Amino acid sequence: MKAYSSIEERIQILEEQVVILNEEIKVLKTPPASDNEKIILKYIETGSTGKTKDFVRKLGIKSARGLFSSGDVSRLLKEGADDISPALLAIAVKLSSGYNKNGPSR
Repeated sequence: MKAYSSIEERIQILEEQVVILNEEIKVLKTPPASDNEKIILKYIETGSTGKTKDFVRKLGIKSARGLFSSGDVSRLLKEGADDISPALLAIAVKLSSGYNKNGPSR
């Protein structure tokens, strides 16, 4: 565990984390305004491009090439879209960097 120069420093760090978490909660509570936001929220929920792809197909959403694929989910995460909140996309990208084939490392 990291040593702190004072309790006040630790408290300040924790208070900053609380602000960040409250902002993230606010973003996640906001109803999706587009299909792409629904897709990103599902990815955040599952942590899986495959499960997200299945969800998208059940909704009947198609990609430009036809059936939605896991690669389309990955592309959406990497490239974003005009109808996705930047804050929501940032959460998904942050989480995607913590996922691996064995599941999330939360």
